[in-house]
Amino acid sequence: MARIAVLCGTGMGAFRRNISEIEGTSSYRISIESEWGDVPVTILSNSNGEIMIIDRHHSTDGSRTPPHSIEHRANIHAVASFNPDLVVSINSVGSMVEFMPPGIVGIASDVLDLSIRPWTFHDENAIHADRTSPFDSGAMEICSGVLEKMQGSSPAEVIVAQCIGPQFESPSEINALQKLGAHVVGMTLGPESRLVAEISLPHIAIPCSSNWAAGKNPENPEAPIDHLSVESMASQMHDLLSSCISALLSELGG
Repeated sequence: MARIAVLCGTGMGAFRRNISEIEGTSSYRISIESEWGDVPVTILSNSNGEIMIIDRHHSTDGSRTPPHSIEHRANIHAVASFNPDLVVSINSVGSMVEFMPPGIVGIASDVLDLSIRPWTFHDENAIHADRTSPFDSGAMEICSGVLEKMQGSSPAEVIVAQCIGPQFESPSEINALQKLGAHVVGMTLGPESRLVAEISLPHIAIPCSSNWAAGKNPENPEAPIDHLSVESMASQMHDLLSSCISALLSELGG
């Protein structure tokens, strides 16, 4: 049976419920201990396999941990303990390009992470993990087929820029990132991709365009970015995401 670990966040409560409501699916919650803190996870099981879902913004008091304070090592340690066949990062992003307007789901091909905070499991002994091809081509092809069928397009080769937040970016920062080759910007994929590379597991990232990046709204470049509106838009893409995860589980378990 196949196993998939899913890391998700902003606006993804509906996605978790949608997956759990698939016919024949059972679920339970556990907490996984790590030296960086405990991680609550949901395990879903059906005839095709098992899915571990981690809310990357989890906290002990029910609040939402801001992106710059997430302990990514704890989350990826929990992922590794599940021994998955595939790790899936679902990321809410701001779009800089016309082919990824709000409401569209794409497939990441690379990460542009120039943030200054290092993320590694190897603080004592240097281990240099390869990141030449950070995402699994087979999984990307499966999701591309789902998106093409359900969405009418499957934006691929999407370059995700990493910023640390918690503020949204300025127009000048967005312009600079776009000149460097980025298409969308988020606050969580960079650390996850680095740590997943260190544990040598197949990885795919599914960026969900939840807003225009600062200065990129074609109707009003000066339009502000509202956090609640971003969450609302992200929550509207759960059907597409659930279908991608179901297809991945079915193909990997076949």
